[in-house]
Amino acid sequence: MSSTRYSILALALATLFSASSAISFYIWKKNLIEWDSKMKELQKSLNSALEKCAAERQGRIRAQQALRKAVVAQPQAKSENLDIPSYPMAPIGIVQSCFSTRNGTPRQPLLVPLARACLVFDSTRVPPASLEGLEEYSHCWIIYVFHLNTDLEKLWKHPSKSKFKAKVRVPRLKGGRMGVFATRSPHRPCPIGLTVAKVEAVQGNMLLLSGVDLVDGTPVLDIKPYLPYCDSIEGAVVPNWVMVFSLLLFCSFLLYL
Repeated sequence: MSSTRYSILALALATLFSASSAISFYIWKKNLIEWDSKMKELQKSLNSALEKCAAERQGRIRAQQALRKAVVAQPQAKSENLDIPSYPMAPIGIVQSCFSTRNGTPRQPLLVPLARACLVFDSTRVPPASLEGLEEYSHCWIIYVFHLNTDLEKLWKHPSKSKFKAKVRVPRLKGGRMGVFATRSPHRPCPIGLTVAKVEAVQGNMLLLSGVDLVDGTPVLDIKPYLPYCDSIEGAVVPNWVMVFSLLLFCSFLLYL
């Protein structure tokens, strides 16, 4: 009698387990169908977004090409029978610096680490969102205009009449001359300067900097983050007169600290 009861119980358990397995399989299959449907919808949405991005990119490329053609088509001054196009550029911001005049402004960046400046961006050209992420870098490059040059009027003259000097006097050569492109002289065919500064903070449409060598009111054309892995080149070579100047700057920096 006991054996019969155990058999009935075992059969009941087997039946219950079979029913439970069937229900579990049904639920799993239903979920699988739902997931497959959702995956297809997501894939369709992704493909649509990719197609839209590709179309927008093609539109931007066509617009940029049309703009380049329009710029090149403008009448330009010819030099040695070559057409040299010009490009419309305007400052994106102005530097508010602790150095009010050219006299007294450091000749190289980071020479005076405590020197402070604030780069105020033109909000009509540079929305605050453009600066997101910049605060994560320790330093940045600043591309600016030597706006206090005494020979800026030459820029509006024909190249044959501008009389830009091919060589400039180098202080460390005791009055000796060097090709302008072998120096950091501000007196250049295009009076554009490049400097590096420490990023202290980003506040709205302002970038707080230190270690600057920029005079107050300097117009800025662009900024780019400083990337040590490619901006600091191991084994880079400079002329001897630059090396002597670099050592003097380094000694001055240590004395300042």
